[in-house]
Amino acid sequence: MEVILMTEQRCVCVSAGEGGWGEAQYQPTQDMLEQENSRHEELLSTKVKALKSLTIDIGAEVRDQNKMLHGMDDDFDSSGGLLEASMRRLKAITRMGGHRQMLYLILFCLFVFVVCWLIVRSR
Repeated sequence: MEVILMTEQRCVCVSAGEGGWGEAQYQPTQDMLEQENSRHEELLSTKVKALKSLTIDIGAEVRDQNKMLHGMDDDFDSSGGLLEASMRRLKAITRMGGHRQMLYLILFCLFVFVVCWLIVRSR
């Protein structure tokens, strides 16, 4: 058991041992408070450094993700442009009204279907 008595200038710590109450140890209160404050300051400093490191890592990750998203956006834009151009060409072919070109288109689709069917069947 330990008893701590605090006065305005000193702190008295008396501990009970096996043979009864031990000798009183006097320690200035101001020194104790300074030591405790220093210890808490070091703990707080460690935690602040850890949080700073974490926020820096999060910021770097966000910048990398933004770069990747901008790259994907550019890729989708270029793909959309290619698909749009292909659709314009297909519309132009169908507007030409030539039965011959429509027959070629249907035969090509049928050929692709047959090749795919043969590949799946051979497995």
